[in-house]
Amino acid sequence: MQTTEKITGTQLGLLLFTFIVSTTILTIPGWMVMFADQNAWISVVPSTTTGLLTLWALTTLANRYPGLSIIQYSSKIIGKWLGRCLGFYFIYFWFVSISVIVIQHTFFIKTLLLPKSPAIVGSLTLMILCGLAVFMGIEVIGRCNEFLTPLILVSLIPILILAIGEADPALLKPFLGEGILPVLQGAVIPAGAFMNQVFILGWLLPYLNQPKKARKVSLIAFLSISIFIFIIVLLAIMILGPLTGKLTYSVLSVMQYIGIEGSFERLEAIAVAMWVLGNFVKVSVALFILCLSISQLFNIRNYRDIVAPITLLSIIGSVWVFKNGAELQAFLAFVYPFTGFITQSIIPLSLLIIDTIKRKVGFSQ
Repeated sequence: MQTTEKITGTQLGLLLFTFIVSTTILTIPGWMVMFADQNAWISVVPSTTTGLLTLWALTTLANRYPGLSIIQYSSKIIGKWLGRCLGFYFIYFWFVSISVIVIQHTFFIKTLLLPKSPAIVGSLTLMILCGLAVFMGIEVIGRCNEFLTPLILVSLIPILILAIGEADPALLKPFLGEGILPVLQGAVIPAGAFMNQVFILGWLLPYLNQPKKARKVSLIAFLSISIFIFIIVLLAIMILGPLTGKLTYSVLSVMQYIGIEGSFERLEAIAVAMWVLGNFVKVSVALFILCLSISQLFNIRNYRDIVAPITLLSIIGSVWVFKNGAELQAFLAFVYPFTGFITQSIIPLSLLIIDTIKRKVGFSQ
């Protein structure tokens, strides 16, 4: 099934940036400092390895199977039945991912803005907007994000500049005081769960209007993501110190800390706007991937036909998946890094290895 929708290289890069950074930016410094203490900023470097491997594997497979998503070429690589089983697993993975992202959004809004609002209100409002965006198509989501990402950055960069004035480099010492092991432990969560979310390339690359630029665009986007997260973690440590590892939303605390008198009060409002806009794009992309996966697995001609029921199921899933914020945080810190690593890194690499072996064996015959 060939698509008529197309996105540009810039739109693809910005979608990657927003998809990974939107939920990572406020939470990841705390998790990294929890394990690596003041050296968590170094952990960003090893955490990029899984993302780079996933990116390389998916762009290579996209070159070998142009115009096909990972759902479609999996069956060609590992056979029809195993490919279908993998497709069912991807559907399950994306359904759970959407539920987790939406409930994370809901808990954040309840904690900060609307403590008395039922959880269903936050889930419903976000999912209805995302459902409409998915119905309009990935091209519209890409164009929308092309406007939203610069808006988020324009709001955030002045705050980061203000944060530099409050930063204390002494809080980064001692450098590697406990050796390299804590640094590697600090890299586990971002490496397993977040940096390899370039996994969305498996579904988005067929929509790129210039396929030859796929790897270059993706690498530039990933480098930008890595630098951005590096700066965020570094500033969080230099401002909050050891307290960073004890805070759920450490970057939000940084913004509250650097708030000054006058028009710069309540800077956390920018964090909320950033979170909501970023989550809208992230959930829209994930919901698009879920609907596309189902339509391709069951040979449904147009994925738009199932957007409404899948959106409704995702709303139900987001309310049902976790009872409270503690369960969510435990899942994100200890379960999701493992499942994310298997799904987003190991599976694409395995598909590439199997495909390479099959091609070599075929050529030798």
